[in-house]
Amino acid sequence: MQEMLKKVITDILTTLYEPFWFALLSALLLTIAYMYSYEPDNAGGGFKKMMLAWAKKFKKDAHFRELFFWFFLTVIILFRTLLNRKLWANPLSNVMGGWQFIDDKGNVVVDSIENIIMLIPWTWLLIAVKNKKNAVRRPVMYAVKSGFLFSISIEMLQLILRLGTFQLSDICYNTLGGMIGGVMFWIIRLIRKQ
Repeated sequence: MQEMLKKVITDILTTLYEPFWFALLSALLLTIAYMYSYEPDNAGGGFKKMMLAWAKKFKKDAHFRELFFWFFLTVIILFRTLLNRKLWANPLSNVMGGWQFIDDKGNVVVDSIENIIMLIPWTWLLIAVKNKKNAVRRPVMYAVKSGFLFSISIEMLQLILRLGTFQLSDICYNTLGGMIGGVMFWIIRLIRKQ
């Protein structure tokens, strides 16, 4: 158990460390594009004015911060699952693999756990971003659908681009992670309403 926890924590920290600056810059650029698409009042004033407007909005607007962190996490997930992969000769070589937590040699396999963990904060933040005006009435169902669609999109891109292997277990574990994120959001929302 201790070995598995150590490997999961190491993999998560590595996943955050490798694309950190790329994800941070991408999230910054995406939120700037969002800001100027929906609130273009500071557009055309130069770089300094734009960055000051961004910092002011980030400081005051919780929805904008949630959007920033969702963009950041999405870029990290895409980096981990698509952008940081080598071309694979046969992406269908292990379609039914990835279900086990311990391999034949007794080593801990943490990919399943990481696939679950990966989509918990992603769906949580997605619902928070989407829920700006109470748009998500059933967060758990929304999280399951979103987690499934995001996961199947990644797996299909891996298949088409020959990056990694297409695995049904990844779709199931990612969808489970999405469901957990939705349940956590729903529970917190119930607690806040009381």
